[in-house]
Amino acid sequence: MIVLLFALQAATLGATNYGVDAPMTVPKGKPSFADEFDGKAIAAGPWRFDVSRNAQGWANNERQYYAANRPENARIEKGALVIEARRETLDTARFSDWGGQAYTSARLVSREPRGPGFYEVRAKLPCGRGGWPAIWLLAPDGKWPDEGEIDIMEMVGWDPGVIHATLHTEAYNHAKGTQRGAQTRVATACTAYHRYQLDWRADSITIGVDGRAVMRVANTPPGGKAAWPFTRPYSLILNLAVGGDWGGQKGIDDTAFPQRMAVDYVRYWKPR
Repeated sequence: MIVLLFALQAATLGATNYGVDAPMTVPKGKPSFADEFDGKAIAAGPWRFDVSRNAQGWANNERQYYAANRPENARIEKGALVIEARRETLDTARFSDWGGQAYTSARLVSREPRGPGFYEVRAKLPCGRGGWPAIWLLAPDGKWPDEGEIDIMEMVGWDPGVIHATLHTEAYNHAKGTQRGAQTRVATACTAYHRYQLDWRADSITIGVDGRAVMRVANTPPGGKAAWPFTRPYSLILNLAVGGDWGGQKGIDDTAFPQRMAVDYVRYWKPR
């Protein structure tokens, strides 16, 4: 299991020292994996609900309870996965792991870890203050940040439309102020769907939006695992957090709830 911290993003997360503006090309042919979310319910084969820290509380001082198989928080609606954060308290008679949180949401994790390749997630984000939507990858076991983290997309509601792409490793992470990443502005991030993309290769990681790269980090010169642990399959995570050290930096607007992140599809192409 990931030890303690998971993804301890702080207010300084959005590093800008690896920005790039270049085209990104979606691979031709059928994806190796795809969930188009066109069924009646969330498919249990590709996804599981992460509820592992509900009782003790989640990292980053986040304020949400992550529910499992609760349509109020995660469902298929009009051909999209909807992850909904709500302002509400729960009944311990029905939710024995409830830790007293005042908000509920959901966190979906891919059951099958996947490695290098091209990832594309088409999503529409919530912009309410206090919301913290994310599309990211994490090693399924080991210590954070040693095993690495790839943040394809993060946005905080108090700074709507600013999309952050970041890598965290033992040597390069926000705790040391050395995280590698970039940010870009997507003016319609909360009103329209956009394609959040990752091109993960053995010697480089590129992250972009709608076919344009915004961040690229190369494994040159090689720095060993402390700098480049990205040599093993990772789990893909879709979640909508509430509050926390970064998401709640400017407070939480309770009138903005419920907040929804909608995901039209998840696609992955394995390297040829």
